Amino acid sequence: MNLYRVLVAGALAAAMAVVPSSAQAESLAEALASAYQNNPDIASALLSVKSSAEDIALRKAGLRPTIGASIDSTYNWSVTEDGYNDSTNVTGGLSYNQTLFDNFRTDAEIEQARALADLSEHALRNEEQNVLLSVVESYMNVIRDTQLIELRQDNVDFYQAQANSANDRLEVGEGTRIEVSQSQARLAQGRAAYQAAVSSLATSRASYQRWVGSPPQNLSIAHEFDNLIPGSLDAAIASAEERHPAILSARAAIRAAEAGSDAAEAAFGPTLDMIGSLCAIGCFGSTPNPPNGVSGSVRFSLSIPIYAGGALGASVRKANIQQVKSEVDAMSSYDQVRQAVISSWSALQNATAQITSARAAVSAGEEVVSGVIQERDLGQSTTLDVLDAQAELTSARELLIEARTSQVIATFTLIAAMGRLSPVDLALPVTVDTGEGYVAKVEDVWLELRSID
Repeated sequence: MNLYRVLVAGALAAAMAVVPSSAQAESLAEALASAYQNNPDIASALLSVKSSAEDIALRKAGLRPTIGASIDSTYNWSVTEDGYNDSTNVTGGLSYNQTLFDNFRTDAEIEQARALADLSEHALRNEEQNVLLSVVESYMNVIRDTQLIELRQDNVDFYQAQANSANDRLEVGEGTRIEVSQSQARLAQGRAAYQAAVSSLATSRASYQRWVGSPPQNLSIAHEFDNLIPGSLDAAIASAEERHPAILSARAAIRAAEAGSDAAEAAFGPTLDMIGSLCAIGCFGSTPNPPNGVSGSVRFSLSIPIYAGGALGASVRKANIQQVKSEVDAMSSYDQVRQAVISSWSALQNATAQITSARAAVSAGEEVVSGVIQERDLGQSTTLDVLDAQAELTSARELLIEARTSQVIATFTLIAAMGRLSPVDLALPVTVDTGEGYVAKVEDVWLELRSID
């Protein structure tokens, strides 16, 4: 028994390392800010936005000129009856190529690239929501498991006291061996439940460190984000339809598909290119005394597709199918977001009701346990009655802990479903990452001539 007490004390000390001094306390807002600044999933999503932005520059290059410089050096030699002859010819010049008109195909591809860049930006916002919601869940799970450890340790102490009391009564002839066995059985169950809580806390702490980037320290269930919850379900749904990243992504996907369809149809039209060249060195051959000067040429090339083996038609049909698919996917996104809002709204209402019920059950259970113990001492109840009353009280207390945890998680799940679980809406003290500035830079026509941050 003494050995078990030592082990329990050691496990409790390890578990309660989550609660150091109050000076190291970490609020929920601080945990959210830390996760936003350090989480690699958000950093990866931001890089995806920048990568998508580069497609805009790639598409815009289709209507911009390409200019190149070249220098060629040729050494010629021959051996004949007259002897050995050789010569060196050096030429240098510039080349210029530009598509003047391609039936607006490149314009459609640019619009498609911009829509896909917007889609990546919305995906970044969605990833932010997923990360921040995971932070809330792990934060609350640590609090829940810590509270369960404390509760179950108290429960073990209670069962230990009942087992000792049963033994004492047996020794003076007032109890039975059945009561001793019953109390020892409940003590064993209490110890097992305690160890399960310790294991669960270890898992929750690992999850917390994964999302936040540091171990949990003296967490608190209090938060100041209830003001983000609207007064009605209809208002929550309206917010989601206007702001949820999944819906905004679906709209951007429709734009991209429409532009892709336009680009495919434009491939049937003509293309006009301008090709220019300028020779500035060695333009007139390698004769013994070639004249100095420059030469150049400009030509225009017009091409019209007539038959491409069915590839152009297939491209148009595929683009049209993708456009219809994007619209169908958008309908699915609307339905999913609406379902998420209704589900989280109902979960929040249910958790609030569960808290009220659990509080009443705890209050009643405490009175029952106290009364049954007194009746047992007077011989009007048995030890089993005491153990059953304590088990019911413990269950009610655990339900209260679970309900409080569920209420906070449901609150932030609803905020996320509304599309408002963002560092801006939460007023987190962080610099908000966005790809908009990067997109503006890559739109610059002279970008290739200088570096970009």
